[in-house]
Amino acid sequence: MGAGGKDASQIQSEVKEYYGETLATTSDLKTNACCTANAPPKEIRDILAKVPSEVIAKYYGCGSPLPQGIEGLHVLDLGCGSGRDCYVASKLVGPTGRVTGVDMTPQQLEVARKHADEYASTIGYANMSFVQGTIEDLSAIPDDSIDVIISNCVVNLSPDKPAVLKEAYRVLRNGGEFYFSDVYGDRRLPKALTQHKILVGECIGGALYEQDFLRIARRVGFEDPRVLDSAPIDVKDPQLIELVGEAKFTSVTYRLFKLPGLLESLCEDYGQVAVYKGTVPGHRHAYQLDDHHRFETGRPMLVCGNSAAMVGDSWLGKHFTVSGDRSTHFGLFPCHFSPSADAPTPGGCASCC
Repeated sequence: MGAGGKDASQIQSEVKEYYGETLATTSDLKTNACCTANAPPKEIRDILAKVPSEVIAKYYGCGSPLPQGIEGLHVLDLGCGSGRDCYVASKLVGPTGRVTGVDMTPQQLEVARKHADEYASTIGYANMSFVQGTIEDLSAIPDDSIDVIISNCVVNLSPDKPAVLKEAYRVLRNGGEFYFSDVYGDRRLPKALTQHKILVGECIGGALYEQDFLRIARRVGFEDPRVLDSAPIDVKDPQLIELVGEAKFTSVTYRLFKLPGLLESLCEDYGQVAVYKGTVPGHRHAYQLDDHHRFETGRPMLVCGNSAAMVGDSWLGKHFTVSGDRSTHFGLFPCHFSPSADAPTPGGCASCC
């Protein structure tokens, strides 16, 4: 059974109705949970200018989970909706890459598919496909076949979030990444709110307590989840404000890397140094791995073993040079610093700390 006595099929039916029939455009939303808070980079905005207007109008995302530097990769969008992020990813991966969108709402997929040929003519190639299905069951996607999974304010809508993360981990290749935005709460909500039709549809009722999300992610195999950015959610409707009381909600973009055997529960020091090459489009001068690690182009930076694996052994590896291995252990990484190799400066620790 799902939250508050509803089973998974009931919750999914209500979500289908909300996004397929109740909402016509983003202006119908009662919170900003399903609206991107921060403007995407210029390179992404330039691509968005080419995306058909109907696809944009039915966009209900809460972040900008669109990594750059993914040329030639296979991207999977969980809960792709009208396909806005698929259209952008289609341009980012280029003619040698592929993009697959999965969604359970027929009305949304109809919009995504309707404009695909027009968009392919605009960018000069076709590399998108759309599959109807749930994000808890990705049986149409083979094991170890995806380089990057994206998802935009959808996981909270799932009645079985552990299944979503398990499936994501299964279909990712080693070195792949689940790069996604979602809504999280600062507490566990009463069951009555987790089954409230409008709260669920507005991405509030199904929002996980953030610590519960971290526990699930690690249990599945995504050790050391990293936060890229976050923004507070504004509940605008007075009736909803009364319902949620003092609970606070945040849109967070997480990075979960599939690096089995390489990620540890704490940041360990092996004396490794990472250098960013400046090769990710739109990030010539620096690259932001997470909210505590900003790599200046060409500047050596001391990193813990986990960070070294993320930038050296993942799909990011072609954009970084990592020196050193794990043959010598120097103890716990000094989390109170975010040091360069030659001049430690005060900073924050990685999320694993």
